[in-house]
Amino acid sequence: MTFKRVILSTFILLIIAAAGSLLWVRRELRAPKIHSQSEQYISIPKGSSPDQIITNLETLGVIRHGWLLRLYVRVSGSSQRLKAGEYRFPSPISPLGVIRKLEEGEQRLSRLTIIEGWTRWDIAALLVRIPELKLQSPEEALALFDDTSSIRDIDPEAKNLEGYLYPDTYSFQPDATPRQVVETMVKRFRQVWGEITAKQTPPPGLTPRELVTVASLIETEAKLSEERPLVASVIYNRLRRDIPLGIDSTVIYASKAAGKWKNNGKVYQSDLDRDSPYNTRKVRGLPPGPIASPGQSALEAALGPAQTDYIYYVREPTRNDGAHNFYSNEADFQRGVQALREWERNRNANLSATPTPSEGTDVTTRPSPSP
Repeated sequence: MTFKRVILSTFILLIIAAAGSLLWVRRELRAPKIHSQSEQYISIPKGSSPDQIITNLETLGVIRHGWLLRLYVRVSGSSQRLKAGEYRFPSPISPLGVIRKLEEGEQRLSRLTIIEGWTRWDIAALLVRIPELKLQSPEEALALFDDTSSIRDIDPEAKNLEGYLYPDTYSFQPDATPRQVVETMVKRFRQVWGEITAKQTPPPGLTPRELVTVASLIETEAKLSEERPLVASVIYNRLRRDIPLGIDSTVIYASKAAGKWKNNGKVYQSDLDRDSPYNTRKVRGLPPGPIASPGQSALEAALGPAQTDYIYYVREPTRNDGAHNFYSNEADFQRGVQALREWERNRNANLSATPTPSEGTDVTTRPSPSP
């Protein structure tokens, strides 16, 4: 009788111990752990075994009991569902939370932002600074932009992708190639272009290339979205009247194309005098192609300009947000120029002299377009 009681007591104790162990295991698997890796990406290479993954996470302090998690993935069958990738594990996180992330998979997403009005040279310089892309020089990136097969149906005359590298914020996987990144930008342009042209009828007689060129001019000239249809109207009015556009951003582009731009924000007399089809102070009509990457509002303005008789605009000196005043005759335009010059003189009152065009004039304060 005593022996039976011992057996029964032992059995009960084993059950209690087993139940307690199960409760402990359950609690440990669900217990969040604070760790110091939450801001770091943890790489799980392809071909890593569950043991290797768990050992790495235990070493880094993301999990507490590696043996327990090894046991769990074997019993649950999770070992076949763990994925390679680049992971960020929040802190705190439970072991079960770690397993869920590993089963779902995660890749490190690098963010790439292209700014409205950037040229292909600006974009190439940015791509070179992204280690994952492994580009050796801006020239290597620029060579990718010379492949125009992706826009041939829109612009059969294009010599490069200037104007078609859509300004936006992109995410790409760590193993993305430079070509895939460029293709993504062009694909985004095509998407936005398609949406705009589906709902807006463009001005007659202009090719898509010419419309994108106009949009690029608007993008570089108008900082305020509400002014872009007005700037578009000035461009179209001057084209109709065969008046040179006189837009400084084209002068700057011509200097960049020639490798002569000083990149200090000033337009020099040598820039104004440069012989180039992009120099709209010397050449009538549109430049031969886009000069920058236009965003959605600039593209919309190119296709839907305001109906005005304006042929000039000048920066409004009392505002610092890039606003302009618009004019339909040269007399009013010249008064606007004088007001701007007076503001410049007051601004430079403490300087020994105000720069002249031959010395270099701040591009942000020049009247544009010119008479």
